Amino acid sequence: MKAIVCRELGPPEKLVYEDLPEPPLTPSGVRIAVAGAGVNFPDTLIIAGKYQMKATPPFTPGAEVAGTVLEVGARVTHVKPGDRVAALVPVGGYAQQVVAPAESVLTLPDALDAITAAGFPLVYGTALHALVQRGALKPGETLLVLGAAGGVGLAAVQLGKLLGARVIAAASSAAKLALCQSFGADETVDYSRASLKEAVKTLTRGAGADVIYDPVGGALAQDCLSCINWNGRYLVIGFASGTIPEIAANRLLLKGAAAVGVFWGAFVAREPQVSAENFRRLFGWIAEGRLQPMAPKTYRLAEAGQALRDLMERRVTGKLVLIP
Repeated sequence: MKAIVCRELGPPEKLVYEDLPEPPLTPSGVRIAVAGAGVNFPDTLIIAGKYQMKATPPFTPGAEVAGTVLEVGARVTHVKPGDRVAALVPVGGYAQQVVAPAESVLTLPDALDAITAAGFPLVYGTALHALVQRGALKPGETLLVLGAAGGVGLAAVQLGKLLGARVIAAASSAAKLALCQSFGADETVDYSRASLKEAVKTLTRGAGADVIYDPVGGALAQDCLSCINWNGRYLVIGFASGTIPEIAANRLLLKGAAAVGVFWGAFVAREPQVSAENFRRLFGWIAEGRLQPMAPKTYRLAEAGQALRDLMERRVTGKLVLIP
């Protein structure tokens, strides 16, 4: 099979496209013919050796896929050959085939095509977990989303609206903010042209945001803690800016606020039943027509390095998917 291989830790340009043997089927594994593989920011970190979960070269990156079940291990009962599924894998997604652990395999609703599904689990799973289990977002509250035009940001904008919040989308250009509005954002802030904290204070009449969803990190974190409401929750999603911020604890004290870590991968492993319920909720919204996942930008599998570079340089919006 064709696959992308990381033979040496480093930037995306070091990845190679080559032939590999098909992965062996395990008793608890599901072999999937990959229709699409999601491209995510953690992929840029794992190939550089900078992610909290390490992989030793040579390895194939990629954590989420969608496609068709080819065969299942002897212990697998909930899916069968021919089923349309999405799956999460530690590594291995950037390939024509993958063997996924059975507990991570999700049967797709009819309304969700395989290419869109390939970019669905990680961003929507992260966003719903962040907003519900970690942020306790309530109807009528104000949600501020940073990096709102990215995959995980747009998912938060959509889900925030479904959960009844007033959503303020923050991004770095007018074009990105127009995209956020098309996904339901009530208000927008261009933090490349205006002070984030002052804009949010104005939009909330001085109160601040109740929940702040931050996949960006860096210098904007201090602005977030300056425009958080009393009893607010600052959700630490990731650090797309490349800089891990230091949290000003005095800001939390003065606002009675909380800084809350969101590590979705660990949540899925530690609380699989709650994660499964989250996906039942997401798939239910799709079946009801209340949630329309973003259509991803696609690249050929051989273009994985370019896709990761475009993601790192913020040259694209929404989700990216590789087509084997």
